[in-house]
Amino acid sequence: MREITIRVSGYPPAKNEAKSMLAAGHVHAERVVAPLRVASDEARLGDTALYFPDESLGLELIVTSPAPPPSDATNYLGGVADVLEDKGHRGALPHLGELAGFALYGNDRQFHDVRYRWEHGQDVRYQVRIWKR
Repeated sequence: MREITIRVSGYPPAKNEAKSMLAAGHVHAERVVAPLRVASDEARLGDTALYFPDESLGLELIVTSPAPPPSDATNYLGGVADVLEDKGHRGALPHLGELAGFALYGNDRQFHDVRYRWEHGQDVRYQVRIWKR
């Protein structure tokens, strides 16, 4: 089974307002860039366009923090899914630099198994696992 797991410090990007998280100057700008950097380093795609081009996928998001997270599961799942998918349909994103063209999969419609969990822990962090079903 092919899969990728990334671990990121802080809270995941959350969809919570009308303005796209991928827009320049969004309040979650750092939360958008952090998983892109980690996933890009982990995937090592080279000349490959997408890690999972069109496969049926599973997505697991585990958030760890000392207190319940400030956003809900659906906002975090949507945020992570938007950040890691192909962003070509969103227009130019020059503020993301070379990460604007990075994606693990084509579209979040590829997800057919989605899991979310919050775990109590000292540090705020999260883990994203994506696997081919």
